Amino acid sequence: MSDRQYLFTSESVSEGHPDKLADRISDSILDHFLAADPTARVACETLVTNGRVVVAGEFGTRPDGRFEALAAGIEPLVRQVLRDAGYSASFPGIDPDGCEVNLCLNRQSSDIEQGVVGREHAIGAGDQGLVFGYATDETPERIPLPLLLAHRLVARQAELRCNGTLPWLRPDAKSQVTVRYRGAVPVGVETVVLSTQHAEEVDHREVEAAVCAEIVEPVIPPGCRCPGFRVLVNPTGRFVAGGPAADTGLTGRKLEVDTYGGRCPHGGGAFSGKDPTKIDRSGAYAARYLARQVVAAGLARQCTIQMAYAIGVTEPVSLYVDTHGTGAVPEAIIEDAVHATFDLTPAGIIRALDLRRPIYAQTAAYGHFGRSLPGFTWEHEDRAAALAAAAGLREEPSCG
Repeated sequence: MSDRQYLFTSESVSEGHPDKLADRISDSILDHFLAADPTARVACETLVTNGRVVVAGEFGTRPDGRFEALAAGIEPLVRQVLRDAGYSASFPGIDPDGCEVNLCLNRQSSDIEQGVVGREHAIGAGDQGLVFGYATDETPERIPLPLLLAHRLVARQAELRCNGTLPWLRPDAKSQVTVRYRGAVPVGVETVVLSTQHAEEVDHREVEAAVCAEIVEPVIPPGCRCPGFRVLVNPTGRFVAGGPAADTGLTGRKLEVDTYGGRCPHGGGAFSGKDPTKIDRSGAYAARYLARQVVAAGLARQCTIQMAYAIGVTEPVSLYVDTHGTGAVPEAIIEDAVHATFDLTPAGIIRALDLRRPIYAQTAAYGHFGRSLPGFTWEHEDRAAALAAAAGLREEPSCG
């Protein structure tokens, strides 16, 4: 591979960012339905704005799925998500108890339902779509370093806000990390941008000093920094008005935060609020799972996988593997090995990754990938040896 030096940047946002609030609400509603009916079909969208939350979508349950009772539980669930994110009536953002909650709930179309409902082994894709998965060996988490660090910065901001170390922090925050690469290898961090909402009485100098000392220092240690390393804290100088009071949030508007920080293409479909019959979600999780197996098996150092599906059809209409010049075997051999090793029908993906469970609210902030949390089965590397054998590679797979 080329040893050209270049800069690459990824961003993340906190759980209190308006778009992530919308994602968390949609995924919490999905979990609410799956806990009562594992076969529930959910396509839930949320809008959050100043003093108002709007939830809309299509829902399908079994005849005994108690749709009306589940629908009645959505409003208190929405208010609890806002509280859990750190919002209250005491500062600008959104008041969980005083805001309006508007529900626009519809039954799933019978035209869609006939393609995805039936015997478990014959589930068709809930819609047409193309999905991408990616993995790299540049971090143990198999995600790009700029994205990993960007997630860690906003997660640290939330930790210090919640534990009272910096009580003037507020829920809304964004991070951005620029890393210098030589070829495919990260050399060091060039620039960090961190914008955090804060209490009105705290001036910029105090915010800047505390963010550098308590957030940036632990996440970006000196050994990881390039010469001339820069930190930009609240570059406008003030960030008091935040959350939905300052910026409307929508489900599915932070796709690169959810996935790979811009390191690979995106199929265009959001994840949050969608049950696993929706290939936008389950297919993307499967593509990530496959890419991790490829890297863990030693078949490549980087891997991008694309799959595409047609509505109501069980098998993918295409599978494409790109190892970015790092493959130990030709990509066509890896494609054949994937076909031979994995069931890539929607039903096969749902079974293999155990996706009919209420596990999705925890995906709604800090990325769907690169996190070892209960239920994140797409992060396991349990089929790497089988894939290596199918590809004719006899070396022991990596345990990274």
